[in-house]
Amino acid sequence: MRILIVEDSDTLARGLLAVLKGDGYAVDVVGDGASAVAVLSTERFDLVILDLNLPDMDGLEVLRALRARQNEVSVLILSARGELGDRVQGLDLGADDYLTKPFDVDELEARVRSLLRRRAGVNRTVLSLGSVTLDLNARSFSANGAQLDIPARERSLLETLFLRSGKVVTKQAIMESLAGFDDDLSHNAIEQYVSRLRRRLAPHGLTVRTARGIGYYLEQAKPD
Repeated sequence: MRILIVEDSDTLARGLLAVLKGDGYAVDVVGDGASAVAVLSTERFDLVILDLNLPDMDGLEVLRALRARQNEVSVLILSARGELGDRVQGLDLGADDYLTKPFDVDELEARVRSLLRRRAGVNRTVLSLGSVTLDLNARSFSANGAQLDIPARERSLLETLFLRSGKVVTKQAIMESLAGFDDDLSHNAIEQYVSRLRRRLAPHGLTVRTARGIGYYLEQAKPD
């Protein structure tokens, strides 16, 4: 899952970046509205965390521009402007949620998880396929009740496939969900992650299938 933080406070932006990267998300940061609009016109994100008091272009203008382009990315407004009128205007312009500063980090993380579940069309916090279970709140996997120890990148890949179980996810979509601006992630690297994930899932009756020339999908392995 990929998140864009639009925040002009370097201190807050660095703090959010550390928290969300620690949660396993691919995260990018821009410090002004014009940059946000430019990035969102070319890059795909699952969630935007948007400050309103930006130096050159108000956050509401950014939101208005996004929705005018039919960009349906989920938007969480994070602002010190907590008056009812500000909240109503932000939501009416197409924001999905509104959190006022100062805020509790645990609440922010919970709202991020909720918006990403909604974005994926999932209304449950626990998903299962065969013997493998994904806890979306903890962002962890288990099999038959035992925690699966999966490295961060492979875990994010598995989460992406799990949320679209049975559907083909293109290599490009996988790269966009795993990599930020500064990440050097190639198609060959994706293939290596898939290969490792297959080995980890084999004992638990799941596999990652290849849709040749398109991407990958997750399904229960057929018995020999």
